[in-house]
Amino acid sequence: MTVGLVLSGGGARGIAHLGVIKALLEQGIEISRLSGTSAGAIAGALIATGYTPDESLKIIESSSFVRHLRPAWTRMGLLRIDTAIDLYRKYIPTDSFEALSIPLHVAAVDLNAGELIIFEKGELIRPVLASCCLPGIFEPLLINKKQYIDGGVLNNLPIEPVLGKVDYIIGSHCNPFPANKPIRTARGVIERSLVLSVRSKTKERLEQCNFIIEPPTLVNFSVSDLRRARDIFQAGYRYARTLQVADAIASAV
Repeated sequence: MTVGLVLSGGGARGIAHLGVIKALLEQGIEISRLSGTSAGAIAGALIATGYTPDESLKIIESSSFVRHLRPAWTRMGLLRIDTAIDLYRKYIPTDSFEALSIPLHVAAVDLNAGELIIFEKGELIRPVLASCCLPGIFEPLLINKKQYIDGGVLNNLPIEPVLGKVDYIIGSHCNPFPANKPIRTARGVIERSLVLSVRSKTKERLEQCNFIIEPPTLVNFSVSDLRRARDIFQAGYRYARTLQVADAIASAV
């Protein structure tokens, strides 16, 4: 039975995907196809390149992604994300979807057309970075003279590329809703509103998954908690280890 794994966006919390994948591999689950947006696209690209989850975590911990960013001298964002291309080439020397050991689909948004675009052929690194291009923070990334931004704006759980291509779909979602957390600031109201908006678009896609993995302890981490990468990894790993995913797949045969 072929298994597709769909990885959501979620900033630093997306590191939990790597822990989830480690637990799935330990259960003997072979991933046949990956689809991801934003942080999920990065995790998917590292795994599809051939790195183990632990190796991928070490790359994230040691690469200092922020240090490679440069100010954007336009009014379209604070930082340029394309200056990190050379960093990614260090770890993904063959910059091509076709060179990956596992088929990967990456979601990004064509800003001018207002459409979700799925990248799955040709150049790899720029689409992955485009998928992480958070509006307002990063200026849009140009690919073939088109401006692209974070795929999570329109689709934070891109299940569509794997529908009909695999027998079983697992959704790894790293944005559990902190329902009981009180809101006390204007910033908190804005952040919660954005979470609600993204989650409303994701609900239908979660329902299309055969199995959902959403570590509840991720509510204790923010989307910018890169310094806690190992703790986030462990949160995903420990939770996924408690789930009988292999048994669920076997019963679906």
